[in-house]
This record gives sequence, structure tokens and C-alpha cells, in this order.
Amino acid sequence: MNKYQILTLNHISSHGLRRFPPSLYAVGKAAEQPDAILVRSYNMNEMTIPTSVRAIGRAGAGTNNIPVAAMSRRGVPVFNAPGANANAVKELVVAALLIAARNVVPAISYVTSLDAAAPDLHKQVEDGKKRFAGIELPHRMLGIVGLGAIGGLVADTALKLGMRVIGFDPLITVDAAWRLPSNVRKAASIEELLHQSDFVTLHVPLVPDTRNLIDDKRVGLMKQGAVLLNFARDALVDEHAIVEALRAQRLKYYISDFPGAALLHEPGVVALPHLGASTAEAEENCAVMVIDEVRGFLEHGAIANSVNFPNVEMPRGSPYRVAIANANVPNMLGQISMTVGNAGLNIQNMVNKSRGDMAYTLVDVDSAVDDQVIRSIAAIDGVLSVRAIPVPESEG
Repeated sequence: MNKYQILTLNHISSHGLRRFPPSLYAVGKAAEQPDAILVRSYNMNEMTIPTSVRAIGRAGAGTNNIPVAAMSRRGVPVFNAPGANANAVKELVVAALLIAARNVVPAISYVTSLDAAAPDLHKQVEDGKKRFAGIELPHRMLGIVGLGAIGGLVADTALKLGMRVIGFDPLITVDAAWRLPSNVRKAASIEELLHQSDFVTLHVPLVPDTRNLIDDKRVGLMKQGAVLLNFARDALVDEHAIVEALRAQRLKYYISDFPGAALLHEPGVVALPHLGASTAEAEENCAVMVIDEVRGFLEHGAIANSVNFPNVEMPRGSPYRVAIANANVPNMLGQISMTVGNAGLNIQNMVNKSRGDMAYTLVDVDSAVDDQVIRSIAAIDGVLSVRAIPVPESEG
């Protein structure tokens, strides 16, 4: 069995890369016919992705730098690492809350502008003390838009700091709802949340429905002097609307991990160079999670934490397995089963799951699957990709 070829487009934590057994994998930046690609922030939307690629792993949560729709049409799962960097982002959000509440950034800027030789230096320092007096967080209302892994951790920490918390997430999962502290108030709409919150923090993915989620109309609903935090995605907000609100003093601060051109040098903007997941621990966690997902798929056809495929797992009952990605249309299972049966193969076990327009099937059979069987399945109208998956030699 040839080694699986893994192409890395960014630096990936060595702790994670060590999870690739050298006997089964060749990993590096020079793979010309990779079986899988590992990526962090590299923009894959503008690259030609080799036809050999069977999987893409994003060592992070967001996948807007990956052409997911195009990969779906090719039957290629895109994996991510939801929650692996949640603690890192949560800590930066908490830091941002404190920075805003205590006017830390303008206070630092004021002190750095002072003349160390000025005879009235002490008086200037005392003047700054009065000028940059802040507020405390207890009893202030924090609005959290998006209550997934990060939003849930932020909510829990804010409550422990004495804040009141209101959340909005119409797509919250059952697991996330169970993890959420019971004293988080549930807003019926984002408008209700914005109207009630002293601080608002965004933790939703960038999809068509969330682009410019915070526009001039919604900024107008926020409390006078409210603070908006964005450590999710830059395009969730209309930057020009934010600048207008800051200049009109409707917003006190906009603290963001994305320093867009319209925001630079604007008073009231605190912009960081995308530090949210930039900790050694988060990078390791993301790499470990996504590499385990890619290995599970390549070696056994398992799907976990894919943004475009259903979760599918089936214990191996045979050394001979076939994995099929297909359009979610009627009679696909019947055609697949017939094709396998016509080849004289006995099906030992089969699982099929669907997610929207995508379906995925694993089939274990009792004898070897030759190339002609694979070609016959591939010829079925609606099949996007198909491959035979031998048991890895280290397990055989």
C-alpha cells in the first residue's frame, strides 16, 4: 500500500502532525498529488485543487477560505475543528470586555504621549486618571449573538464575573443548549438583544444570512455608548455603519480581531491582528482534532465534523470497504446495492446518511473490490466520488 500524501498549506502544529504514522503518511508542502490538504488561513478559493484530493482539513473553525461548494460537487468532505480554539477566543473576548470597561487603550495612548521631562508630569497623570475613569462589569448586560462552543464559554465566564447575559441563536444545537448556563436569558430576536445590551459580542459563522448582520439599522437599536465586540468574522458587520456610529458616539468602542481599511486610525476602534486562536494550545488542539478526522476518513471512510457531509461511522466488519459520496436522490442505495451484487460481492454491512443535498454511504463486503466495481459504481448517475478503502497495513 502506498503512503497517503498530505499537503500542508500553512504551518501546522508539530504536536498534531506527529499523529500521522510515518509508515502510512508522507506529509509536507511539496506533495503534488495529495490525498488530503491541511490548511489554516491560506485562501484556497483562488488555487487549483488537485483532482487527487479526497479530503480537506481546516485546523480551525471557519471554512470561508475553502471552496466548500465546489468540493461538495466533487464529493470531497471539508473537515474543521469546532470548539478546539474556543477557550483561546473566550479569553480574548474577556480581555476585550475589560479593555473597553476600563478605557485601557486610550489610557495607554495618553500615557505614551506624555513628556517624561515635563515639570507637571504628575499633574498630567492625575488628569488622565480622571479622564479615563471606567465602569465595572458586574450587573452590566452582555449580549451574545451565537451560542455555540465559544459563545457558551463566554456566557459562563461573564456570569462568573457578575454580568447579566442575554443570548440569541435561532440555530443552537441540542448539545450547545444543554451546555449553556441556565441563567442566560434567551432573546426572541437579535433586535431585542441589541436593545438591552451594554456589550454585544458576535460568535456566528459567516454565511449569506449573517453577512452585514450588524448594519446601520441594527446599530441604531443599540444602547447609547454600547460596546460591540467582533472576534468571529470581519464581514459580519458593515464597517462604514460602525464608523458612523462611533463618530456619532452611539457606540463607545468597536473591538475587533479584523482591522479593515475603513477602521484603521478611527477613534473608538480597537483592532487586533487576528489573535483569537493564536495560542500554542489552540493551534495544537485544532491540529490534533482535524488530523484525527482526516485520518479517520482516509483510513476508514469515517466522517466527523465535516461542514458539508453528514457524520457517518461504522465499525469495520471486513477488510474490504467502499465509500461513496452521492447526491441525495431516490434509489441511490438500490442502484449501489445492485451494482455490488452484480459483481458477485456479498454485503456484510452498510450505512447511509444524508445532509441536505449530500449523501454518504459506507459498504463492507466479504471479498476484494476490484477497479471494475469502482468504475461501475462511479458510473451511476449522481455518484460524486467512490473509493475502495483497504485496512491500513499497520492494522491488517
